[in-house]
Amino acid sequence: MDQYTDTNIKRLAGKKNNILVYPIGIIGVTLAAWVYFFMSRPPLYADAVLNIYYLAMSIYGWINWAKTGSEQRYFYKITYCTLKELVVGVFGFLIAWVLIFLMLILLTDSNTPILDALVSSSALVAMWWMAKRKIENWIAWIFSNIVAIPLNFYKGFMLFTLMYVLFLIMAVSGYQSWKKIQQHI
Repeated sequence: MDQYTDTNIKRLAGKKNNILVYPIGIIGVTLAAWVYFFMSRPPLYADAVLNIYYLAMSIYGWINWAKTGSEQRYFYKITYCTLKELVVGVFGFLIAWVLIFLMLILLTDSNTPILDALVSSSALVAMWWMAKRKIENWIAWIFSNIVAIPLNFYKGFMLFTLMYVLFLIMAVSGYQSWKKIQQHI
C-alpha cells in the first residue's frame, strides 16, 4: 500500500473502510431487528430476518477485515468483483428476491412483500460484497437504500427513513472513495 492509500484508509472511517463499522453495526442491526419484528404491524419479516443476517455477516466481515497479510497490509484489498463474483451476486440477488417474496406472500401477513423482498435480497449481496471489500457493494447498497426509503416511510418509520437517506448518501460517497483508493493500490 502506498502512502496515499494508508492516509485515505484512516481518513475514510465514515465511509465504511474502518473495522469499527462492524461492532457499531452489530448494535444497530440488533436494534433494527427488534423494531421490525416487534413494532411494525404487520412486521417487516424480511427486514427483521435480514438484520439477523447482518449480525452474522458483521461478525464474518469483522474477522475478514481484521486479517492482515505480510507487512500488516489488509488481507482483503479493495477490488472490483471478478466476473464470477458478479454473476454469483446478481443470480444470488434474483434467487433471494424470488424466495423471499414467495415466503412473504405464502407464510406471512406482510402487506409490502415486493419492496421488503427487494431490500432484503439486494442487501444480502451488498453485505457479502462488503465483507470481501468489493467496490460493487456500494452499488448494491445504493439500490437497497433507494427501495428502503419509501418502504420505511410507508410503514411510518420516519427515523429509519431518515437513516436510509443518510445511508444512501454514505453509499454514494463510499463508492466514489473506494474507487479512488482502488486506483492507488
